[in-house]
Amino acid sequence: MSNNGSRPLIGITVGDPAGVGPEIVIKALQDGGVREQVRSVVYADRACLQQAVEMLGLEMELNEVASPADGKDEAGVVDFIEVGSLAGPIAYGQISAEGGQAGYAYLDRAIDAALAGEVVGLATAPLNKESLQAGKVPFIDHTAVLKSRAAHREAMTLFVVRGLRIFFLTRHISFREIADAITGEGILEALPLCELYLRQLGLDEPLVAVAALNPHGGEQGLFGTDEMDVIGPAVTEAKTRGWKVAGPVPADSVFNQCYEGRYDGVLSLYHDQGHIAAKTLDFHGTVSLTMGLKFLRTSVDHGTAFDIAGQGIADARGMVEALLAAGQYSASVREGLDLAPVV
Repeated sequence: MSNNGSRPLIGITVGDPAGVGPEIVIKALQDGGVREQVRSVVYADRACLQQAVEMLGLEMELNEVASPADGKDEAGVVDFIEVGSLAGPIAYGQISAEGGQAGYAYLDRAIDAALAGEVVGLATAPLNKESLQAGKVPFIDHTAVLKSRAAHREAMTLFVVRGLRIFFLTRHISFREIADAITGEGILEALPLCELYLRQLGLDEPLVAVAALNPHGGEQGLFGTDEMDVIGPAVTEAKTRGWKVAGPVPADSVFNQCYEGRYDGVLSLYHDQGHIAAKTLDFHGTVSLTMGLKFLRTSVDHGTAFDIAGQGIADARGMVEALLAAGQYSASVREGLDLAPVV
């Protein structure tokens, strides 16, 4: 048995049991690197875990525990909390109310544990939005649930992949709406949080770069004036306030420059601008961190993959990286909750 005191205890949720979540969790828990870095407890039902173990043809012990700290913490053992949502196996790859309700129940129980300090952070496998709706769950996704139950400050998504860290100013809006959604006020509200959340990860006096919107940063209005009218003035104001900010930096170079260490993080202006950069660098290694909660939540950056669920072919590298990131940063985030944003 490993030394329990040396590794953080991370709560894991398997997401929608009809998706690849149970499979990638089981696979990730077999990874020796994960076991060296974290202790874990899974929030699920024995039925869905047993179904995944049998589907994979593995011999693993499912060890039900009353509390997270009671786990065996041994190779070949999955310590889990029985949530009691599923009575038996569920059909893989199917949208269902049962799957949506179960995935939500796993998350809800894990949040209880994180808020109570029973686990230091959470790592989550994907939920399915359509199944959540079918189950009449009053939340659209993980982030909505977490913000409702565990918000500490304004929640922000942070992508971490190798040396690249990316925040998002806007997210799920149409491309036609992006330019109008980028405001000086929004940038000035986001930048202190970017700086704070990087400090919570252990970076001292981080330098944040703001990405440009237009090709070559607009070329002084030749390809658009957003940088001159909105983004640039906001960055100038941030610098006037004494914040460590750079930009706007053309988007075709800012992510590589951050990866090489010139900046500590990038504020991406819209969803695909940052997603494409991260996933091209390392699709399976990209981890999503939800910052601004009372604890750290990490997640794979892919969906339930119903098209391959139950076939045993899901790639678990994203889940491995999510667990490693949770182990690396959860304690630091907890310790930094009372850090103040720059003003």
